[in-house]
Amino acid sequence: MIPRLETERLILRGIESGDYEPFAAFAASDAAHFVGGSRDRPAAWRSLATIAGSWTLRGYGEFAVEEKATGLLAGIVGPWFPEGWPEEEIGWIVFPQFQGKGYAGEAAARALAFAYGELGWTTAVSCIDDANLPSIRVAEKLGATRDGQAEFKPYGMMPVYRHLPPETILARHKGTTA
Repeated sequence: MIPRLETERLILRGIESGDYEPFAAFAASDAAHFVGGSRDRPAAWRSLATIAGSWTLRGYGEFAVEEKATGLLAGIVGPWFPEGWPEEEIGWIVFPQFQGKGYAGEAAARALAFAYGELGWTTAVSCIDDANLPSIRVAEKLGATRDGQAEFKPYGMMPVYRHLPPETILARHKGTTA
């Protein structure tokens, strides 16, 4: 069963069928540049199904991020370890219309606490393209530090940001509860 996690402003939950349209709109846009690039509707469907299927195959996966105030899908965040990754990752996507509100850090902090606390992870990374300055800032605000590079198939060598333990992360993000 996929847990439902909350922060002050967000709900992290499993993917639902109603999430496809906003996800497909994001996936078709230039905003998807740093997460595999723009894709058509069938490819967006497969991407969303992969996210949902991770819960069955791994016992965990990324969450849909719902804005409490509106009930709208604001992005995708959470633990992620697809085939070809060197280690477990915390990933985040915040759709353009929800950016600039601190949602990526708030949701990622809660997802990290889940990964460390509930899943028993002892480390987590985020792979972030050097040109993705907003995501680098989120990782740094979470306390992550650059830790070399690793190969993330099929994307090739990518910079790695290693995250701090959960108690440090939660202390940095008010409104985030375990």
